[in-house]
Parts: sequence; structure tokens; C-alpha cells
Amino acid sequence: MSLPPQEDMFAPPPPPAGAGLLKNLNPEQYAAVTAPAEPSLILAGAGSGKTRVLTTRIAWLLQTGQATPGAIMAVTFTNKAAKEMLTRLSTMLPVNVRGMWIGTFHGLCNRFLRAHWKLAGLPQGFQILDASDTVSAIKRVIKAMKLDEERFVPKQVGWFIAGAKEDGLRPKDIEQRDEQTRTLVQIYQAYEDQCAREGVVDFAELMLRSYELMRDNLALRQHYQHRFQHLLVDEFQDTNKLQYAWLKMFAPPGAGQGVFAVGDDDQSIYAFRGARVGNMSDFEREFRVKKVVKLEQNYRSFGNILDAANTLISNNSRRLGKNLRTEMGPGEPIRVHEAASDFNDAQWLIEEAQSLHRAGMPRQEIAVLYRSNAQSRVIESALFNAGIPYRVYGGLRFFERAEVKHALAYLRLIENPNDDTSFLRVVNFPTRGIGARTIEQLQDAARSSGRSLWQSVGAVAGKGGANLVGFTQLVDSMRNLTQGLTLREIIEQVVETSGLADFYRTEKEGAERLENLAELVNAAEAFVTQEGFGKDAIALPVDETAPGTIAAGLPLAVAAAAVTPDAETGEIMSPLAAFLTHASLEAGDNQAQAGQDAIQLMTVHSAKGLEFDAVFITGLEEGLFPHENSLSDSDGLEEERRLMYVAITRARQRLYMSFCQTRMLHGQTRYNVKSRFFDELPEAALKWLTPRNQGFGSGFAKEYQEAWSRGSGLKSMVGAGQRAYSNEKAAWVEPPVPASMKKKVDEEHGGLRVGKGVFHTKFGEGVLMTLEGSGPDARAQVNFGRHGVKWLALGVAKLTPID
Repeated sequence: MSLPPQEDMFAPPPPPAGAGLLKNLNPEQYAAVTAPAEPSLILAGAGSGKTRVLTTRIAWLLQTGQATPGAIMAVTFTNKAAKEMLTRLSTMLPVNVRGMWIGTFHGLCNRFLRAHWKLAGLPQGFQILDASDTVSAIKRVIKAMKLDEERFVPKQVGWFIAGAKEDGLRPKDIEQRDEQTRTLVQIYQAYEDQCAREGVVDFAELMLRSYELMRDNLALRQHYQHRFQHLLVDEFQDTNKLQYAWLKMFAPPGAGQGVFAVGDDDQSIYAFRGARVGNMSDFEREFRVKKVVKLEQNYRSFGNILDAANTLISNNSRRLGKNLRTEMGPGEPIRVHEAASDFNDAQWLIEEAQSLHRAGMPRQEIAVLYRSNAQSRVIESALFNAGIPYRVYGGLRFFERAEVKHALAYLRLIENPNDDTSFLRVVNFPTRGIGARTIEQLQDAARSSGRSLWQSVGAVAGKGGANLVGFTQLVDSMRNLTQGLTLREIIEQVVETSGLADFYRTEKEGAERLENLAELVNAAEAFVTQEGFGKDAIALPVDETAPGTIAAGLPLAVAAAAVTPDAETGEIMSPLAAFLTHASLEAGDNQAQAGQDAIQLMTVHSAKGLEFDAVFITGLEEGLFPHENSLSDSDGLEEERRLMYVAITRARQRLYMSFCQTRMLHGQTRYNVKSRFFDELPEAALKWLTPRNQGFGSGFAKEYQEAWSRGSGLKSMVGAGQRAYSNEKAAWVEPPVPASMKKKVDEEHGGLRVGKGVFHTKFGEGVLMTLEGSGPDARAQVNFGRHGVKWLALGVAKLTPID
């Protein structure tokens, strides 16, 4: 027997399984990815490679044989994040990721309920109401109960119901403290009855129904707890009370041995949506986490930006604690600018942004962040006047546009004619002679018989009833015309046959809406291709009377292409039904698409999860950022500080901060004091572009600025709607305005005041920026928005003050 070659005898052993996945990880990331199968909490700082750690953890578990694809559940907050994880996994491993349970909370709950619809007490083809459809459904309930909509505003009632569901409360569980609450509970119960009758659920119901089913069914709970040996959760700091309870239902037995929670308590900024930053510390305590892994190596920002973020957030007392660092060097200092007014601030911002763009920075890499949406108006006006392209991030999403929702409503009626919300959306759109009185009669008939609107059409007599029958016949004809067609062909057919296309062709501004309807066709074709149906798949029908079988009359080869079994449940769902579910879930997702090369405008909340080469944080004024509503509440102030932390850590290379002495906001001029956050930033990281203690110039504004500087305890904000913040009382109070000065200004200029609105017969409405001179020599500088800034002789211009 011959010996192997000498060199092979001393060859190094083969690398352990999964070693290739780990080679480019830093020590912190390595520790997180290879953590043992025990409860793990990963504190992932901004820009620390959180998504990489999550996806590599999954890939490592699979490649090392510790888990199979079916034994992993990964939960994210946005469809975008879920798709990114699936894409990365598919490039890392030769594994079919489509069958894996990776998705958003609502997406996974939808999948769970589709698999167990009978146990959940739902019809097999239940539909999902998006936010606007939910409000519409609640409005119908309020009207049926003959309640005053001014007292019970549908949107606010919707918040009450969603809040109750997020707390895990059904109507019977709510304490009815007063008459108002009793009525709200009655509306909640009637809304639930209506949803059950129509076979629909809202987003909050997806979560609550799934949680209740797991809580109340021991066998089902044990099945999933043993099946999912590894439960991974992204953005854990954003979970609310119900989501955390839902996660605990799925946690593997043995104190949640395979739970892997990733989050950053310093970026918890959604308390207004119900997010509980305390869930992270609760998880650490309840699951007895032995070691918290901190991802502190930042790969996004330069040192000065991180120093500012670390120093600022250290002022929060209730945090788990971490300190971001970088190997990229300090970079440019943070530039701080003080402007005389918000108009001046906008002009400075544009000049800086243009300078960056001329130096080679794409406009889409420049972001302007603000605390309140109302702040964008003056910036938008300045950008428009300068001819600079910009985009307000977070506007109406595609599936929320009216024309798209109309088309989807027709498609839903083809799929499920008993969907009352879709019925009401398009029964008279385009108009077909069905008025409010006819709809009331139909709703009364449906309510008395306990049937859907569609099923009650025959109960309405007269011309209105005939028009209703004509509508149902139209939908029936569309259903017949679309048999055997692809999803693209169905949508094209529905847009034409419904009358939507003709309506928008004759509308004054219908061209853009027609383009959106054409884009709906493109979206559908992309969906069937990405989901594996194939763009030529027949989208209808599936025989409702025999689940899992194809309706008679279609050739077998054609029918086989019409459906794709769900990878988990084997449920047969047509491309049309799958696309409608996709549209509802997408409409509930708060992420927006990237646009053209344009400056990005957005609130700080909208900026979460994004990053840019250059970031401008504007409006850093006390009462605005931090917001005045938070100043008397320590929890609120800590959330504002976390919001500022998020804003700072969006910047890669350049960071600008600005505030202004006067600002027009909500129709009033505010005289401002710079934000307290400036006192919490490291001086060495800042570069002041204006003098540190620049005053207001002259007049009574300067006097109040000096009073502030003296630290009198009463920190004054004066102007129209003058207010001040008292540190002692933690409340807004009215400071005195010198009456003699006010009278003199009013008399000299006919009631005109700097910062107030004025009207000109040619230029329209504007804001008065400067007043000079007196008598016949008096003149004013006014910003008229689109018409620009103009100097006007008051003796000729005849400006009219606007209250």
C-alpha cells in the first residue's frame, strides 16, 4: 500500500463549516453571528452593519447545519428590509429562500392566518383593509349608529380601536369609565361585527388575531415553538406591547433558547405609534440574557459626527449604553449656522447645497431634515424659486393614490363581491346615477338582513335600485371577460370596462392618473414574475367550492399555470388574490422609493434607516427641536434627544446644523432661542459659521435676547403669538411687549409688522421681511414666494395686512 504524497500528509485541515461567511466580520460582529443558541441581545449602533449581522447569522446557522430553512423565522419592520435580507441570503447560499418565514410582522401574520383561517374564525379568502379603507369602514359604522361624526371623528375612532388592539384588548376588555368611552366601545364592537360579516381584517387585527390564536391553542403554540428553533427580530426597539407578546408566543421552549433580538435603544423614536423602548430591557431581564453584544464599530460616518452623537445621547439616563467609534478619522467639523429668519436660513442652505453639488456631490445625497412637516414650506418655496429639483420624501405612496385604489377596488370585487368597502368606493365612480339616498337604502337593507351590500341590491326599488343592478352586472361582466387572462390583461380590461380610463381621459389633470394606472399594470407584471407565477400565468379562477382544485372548463395546462401553492401551507392562491394581498401590505408599509437626482426633504422620523453624504438639520430652536410638547416630560425629552441622535447619524461626510432668530410657523412669527441640544454637543467638533452669541440686531427683540442671556429664569420667545418657556414652571407663558413700541410701529406703517402676512393685488400673498423709512419714503421688502423678494414703496403698493 503506497503512502500519500509527503506534502499532503502535512496539509492544514479544511476550514470549519461556515468559515467563509465569517472572514470579513469585525470581532463584535463575529461574536454576534456565532453566538450560542441562547437568548441573545445585540445592541446595533447606527451604521454598524446590523443587516449584515442578521443575514450572516441566518446563513451561518444554515451552513453549519444548526438549522434548516424551515426552522428559522426572521421578523423585520418593512417590506424593503425583508426583501434585502432575502436577496442577500440568496447570494450567500444555494438555498431556496422563498419558503422561509422572513418578513414583516403583518406579512408573517397574514401568512399564519392564511394557513389557519378556520381556527382563526376567518373565511379562506379574507381581505385586508389598508389605513384609508379602515377609516371608511368605521365611518359606515358611525353613520349606521346615527352618531355625530364631529364628536366621533372616524380617524380618531380608528386610533382608539387600533390602540386597543395593540394593547390586546377586545371591546369586552375595555374599562368603560364614562359615556364617551362606552360609545367608543360600542363602535368598536359594531366595527368588529361588520368586519366579520364582510370577511375583512385591518392591520391591527392581523396581529391580534394571530396572537390570540397562539395564546388560546396549546397544540398550535407547541407546534410552532418546536418548529422555529431560531427566532430573529430586527429593529427590536420599535416593537410595541402586542408585538412583543406575539414574539413570546413563538419563542422556542427552554426560555427562548434561539431568540436573537437586534436593536438600538438610542434610535427608539416611535413612541407615538406605540413603540416601547423598554421592551429591550424587559427582554434582557425576562429571557435572562447572559451577555449583551454591542456593535459599536461604525462604517458610515466620520469621527466628529459620531463624537457629537455619542456626547448628545449620553445625556439620556435610561439607556443600555454604547459608544460608536470609527477608523475613518475625524473628518470635517460640523458646521453651525445662525440665520436672521427662516427665509435667510433657506437661502443659506441652498447656497451650501449648490456648492456641494458643484463639487461633485449628487443632489440625492443631500438631505434636509426637520422636526415638523410645517417647516418644509419655506424650504420648498426657496428651492422652487431657485429652480433646484427637490423631493419631499414620504408623500403619497403608489398604492395609496386615488386612481390606483379605485382600480384595486374593482379587482377586489371580482375576487370577492361581498367586500363592502370596495363596493362603496366604486359603486358610483365613475358616476352612474347612484346617489347617497340609494346607498342609505341599500345599507339599511343589508343591515336588516345581515347580508353584504352586494347581496342586498335586489332589495332597493326604483331607478336607484336599477342602477345598482346595472353596477353588479358590470362587475359580473368584468369577471366573465377576465376568465383565462393574465394579471396584466385583467387589469387592462378592468381599467377600460369600468370606465376609469374614459373618465380620466376627459379630466383636466387626468394624464398623470392614467400614467399611474399604466404603472399599476407594470407593478402587477413585476409582481407575478418576482413571485414565481410567470408573467403569462392565468390569474383567474380558483374554484371556491373545492379548495385546491382548478375551476372546470380550463385546459389542464392553462389551469396549472393559474396558481402557485404556498410554500408552507400548500394553499392555492391565484395571482390576482396574491397581488391584492401584496397591494394591501405595501400600502401599509411606510418606506418610499428613491427618486430622481434631487435634494431630499424629510422629517427626522422619515429619515430613520436612511443615510446621505451631506445632511442639514434645520430648525434647531427651543420649542421646535426639542418640540415644545416634550419639554415638561422627561420621557418626552429623552425621545427628542434620541430623535436628534438619529438625525446626526444619518450623515456620512458633512453635517450642517442651523437655527434662526425668527420663524414663520403656523401663521405666526416666532422669536427663537437656539436649541438646548447645542449645549450638549462637543465644542471641539463644531465650527460656528456665525458668532456664537449673535444678537437679534435692534429693537425689542434684542432686549429679550439680552434678558435670556442674563439667565433671568424666564426665557423669552416673543413676536406674534409671543410665548416664553419658564424653567421653573415648565409651561409656556406670555411675556410683556412694550406697548409704546408696538403703538409706534403700528402708527408709522399702517398696521404692517415684520414677519406678518400681507396681500398685494398683483403679487398675491407674501411675508413682510423689512420695513424702512417713514411717511412718503417708507418702503417694505416682501417675499412673495413664486414671485420672489421685492422692495415696494408703501405709498404706492397699498399692502393689506393679513390677520
